[in-house]
Amino acid sequence: MALLSQILFTAMLLAAGWLFAKRVRTIRRNILLGRDIDLSDNPGARWKQMALVAIGQSKMVVRPVAGILHILVYAGFVLINIEVLEILIDGVAGTHRIFAFMGPLYDYAIGFFEILALGVLVGCIIFLFRRHGLKLKRLSNPDLAGWPQRDATIILITEIVLMGALLKMNAMDQILQSRGHAHYAQAGAFPVSQFLVPFFESFTDTTLVAWERTMWWFHYAGILVFLNYLPFSKHWHIIMSFPNVYYSPLKPKGSFANMESVTTEVKLMMDPSATPPEGYEPPEGFGTRDVKDLTWKNLMDAYTCTECGRCTSVCPANITGKKLSPRKVMMATRDRLEETGKNLDAGITDEKDLHSYITAEELWACTTCNACAEACPVNINPVDIIVQMRQYQVMEKSAAPAELNGMFTNLENNGAPWQMSQMDKANWTHQG
Repeated sequence: MALLSQILFTAMLLAAGWLFAKRVRTIRRNILLGRDIDLSDNPGARWKQMALVAIGQSKMVVRPVAGILHILVYAGFVLINIEVLEILIDGVAGTHRIFAFMGPLYDYAIGFFEILALGVLVGCIIFLFRRHGLKLKRLSNPDLAGWPQRDATIILITEIVLMGALLKMNAMDQILQSRGHAHYAQAGAFPVSQFLVPFFESFTDTTLVAWERTMWWFHYAGILVFLNYLPFSKHWHIIMSFPNVYYSPLKPKGSFANMESVTTEVKLMMDPSATPPEGYEPPEGFGTRDVKDLTWKNLMDAYTCTECGRCTSVCPANITGKKLSPRKVMMATRDRLEETGKNLDAGITDEKDLHSYITAEELWACTTCNACAEACPVNINPVDIIVQMRQYQVMEKSAAPAELNGMFTNLENNGAPWQMSQMDKANWTHQG
């Protein structure tokens, strides 16, 4: 029976690992559909940026309540996985609490993990209440309707259930230890689960072992299911936030990259005798029509978005009632990228593009103030995507708003945004 348990445990682990790796490869492939961009400069500054923003969560604590709760849940999620390592070894080797030989250190570790588990449980309950009880505006906006809202709820409930299973497993383990039951040697400290002991003390040894093993298997299976749910959910940011912050551009927000293809085309147009640069190929288009026209960093941003809504909550366009939501821009980019990847796998070519997901009204509502990029806890930049899509609208479709088209005409004819002759531009200096 023990051998069968070990075989089943290992088979589940290998299957879950294979499925997870397959999904990660798909995400990586999708991200690399984007244009290349070199973000390998200044590694020292990038490691520092990742340490402060991704690990230290310096931008999360700008909002102290949510920030502290998030750090608590984040720390619990990461550190409790050390205990998961013990479960993995026990499951494969057929042992029980294999690290118990560490003595007092093990006791302190288990006690600390229990406190963290309680913190995660309480934090997730508060987050659920903020989302469904208080109905905070940024957590109940229309762009979260449907699956995004359900996804967030599933994640929080799953973490609550997993932490509950862990504490109940430990409570029953304590009782079996105190009764001297075989394979349940005295090990660990249980500052939280000890309060659950009275609920199970009346159980017989056989019943306790059955339930303890049930909780143990439930916790293990739950972790494997959750592992494979992560890459399909907004919670994937717990993995993606680290590389995303590391590769965040170090240049000031709001700076525009020079479009070399435009510069070259203009030079060639102005000087017919000019020779194109060696290896130069005329661009197929300008700006971003679809996700493949974005950079791989833009696409990584899309997969990193946790849909927290901090970007939308500080967006002046959204605050004044306009349709633009930076969060929705990132979610739409991710949705379109997922669709593109699936079409690629199926050999299908569709007629849609990113502009089918993000409307011109949304694009032109943006003031490019970069408040959204500044507020994002993991350095996502929706403005960069918006600007590239605007470039396509202007340079490929001539679909800029009328006010801008008037300015463009004046710039072309008069060398200035105003509707006056260049000869008259200095007339103001002669007025008394």
